[in-house]
Amino acid sequence: MNIPRSNCPRIIIIGGGFGGVSLVEKLSKKDVQVVLLDKNNYHTFQPLLYQVSTGGLEPDSIAYPLRKVLIGYDNFFFRLAEVTEILAEKKMLKTTIGEISYDYLVIATGSETNFFGNDELEKHAMAMKTIPQSLNLRSLILENFEQALLTDDYHERDALMNFVIVGGGPTGVELAGALAEIKKGILPKDYPDLDTRRAQINLVQGGDRLLNAMSEKASKKAEEFLEELGVQVWKNVRVTSYDGKTVRTKTDLTFETATLVWAAGVKGATIKGLDAKELMAAGNRLPVNEFNQVVGYEDIFAIGDIACMQTEDTPNGHPMMAQPAIQQGRNLGENLIRLLDGKPLKPFEYKDKGSMATVGRNKAVCDLKNIRFQGVFAWFVWMFVHLFFLIGFRNRVVVFVNWVYNYVRFDREARLIIRPFKRDYSQFKD
Repeated sequence: MNIPRSNCPRIIIIGGGFGGVSLVEKLSKKDVQVVLLDKNNYHTFQPLLYQVSTGGLEPDSIAYPLRKVLIGYDNFFFRLAEVTEILAEKKMLKTTIGEISYDYLVIATGSETNFFGNDELEKHAMAMKTIPQSLNLRSLILENFEQALLTDDYHERDALMNFVIVGGGPTGVELAGALAEIKKGILPKDYPDLDTRRAQINLVQGGDRLLNAMSEKASKKAEEFLEELGVQVWKNVRVTSYDGKTVRTKTDLTFETATLVWAAGVKGATIKGLDAKELMAAGNRLPVNEFNQVVGYEDIFAIGDIACMQTEDTPNGHPMMAQPAIQQGRNLGENLIRLLDGKPLKPFEYKDKGSMATVGRNKAVCDLKNIRFQGVFAWFVWMFVHLFFLIGFRNRVVVFVNWVYNYVRFDREARLIIRPFKRDYSQFKD
């Protein structure tokens, strides 16, 4: 990999997400050699992926070059590579560009979409965990409407304009709200020769309420907001199959649709070598102690979505969201320095700063530490918080300008099919 040898301890970080970037910044002025490995050369601000999917933002406004994160840091290196195996006994990593040794290893690989072993759903449903996946979904949404213009078959046309989103968490709720606003304000202008009133947005939730991680008041309000926008919310309905045309559930309810978006769950993105069943905790995550050390290893750590720190307060680990990853990255940075200095490690304590979700224009729900509120003010708070946590001044400015423009003009300029997503539409004519 052409990483120079050094007398400093080598710390390898796998993953440039929220946890990995926070750790890099914490180690920036310390006497260590840091190697950051990622299969992409950019950090993704995942909470805004749904806006890329719906044409509200371009992908470069929520991505930040990882090499730029390391600018000005001595003895820091980035390599574009995917780690294929961890050889813990040899303290080595196998990657797509070669092998590399480490003194300390930090796994910050995040999470991936969990289809719960359903191969058919994984094959035909659309995921939205990465920028390429979001671009695929954006292309598919727009292509469906273009295709709907070309058919005289009402059944096929309805299927092309029918969207089913599975999962009532923040991702599903925010995507449903964004699609509903597109149906209301943009489609009639873009497709005047198409009866876009027949377009449907269905949000399917397996449980009895939306936004399970938030308060019941926020859940109820979010559902009200969605219904005001014309979204059909289906609760206590579990999807069992989707063949690319028909969505089947455990009830008699079925949907004919060309687009099923799967937002029903995530699991840890494990790496061969530490993926044995006896090592796994709930959600396919690596069990760690209060110092984020992987159980059974003193020199391997895990942070963020991939880490499961089970305590009395968090029997299933911390939420798989940005804040736990950021806080664990910062705490681990301090602990690695303490470890090298021979000082006792500092246990991780999660400070819950609350949860929030936007449901559309002037509509959001916020559950902060000591206060809960909904509506316009919550929407402004949601925007401020997301702007604050974006990496890079340019990204903050671009996103802010886009939001202001979209709000004033009620428009989404990024509804572009940059790269077509190939889908066989012939089955909808049956």
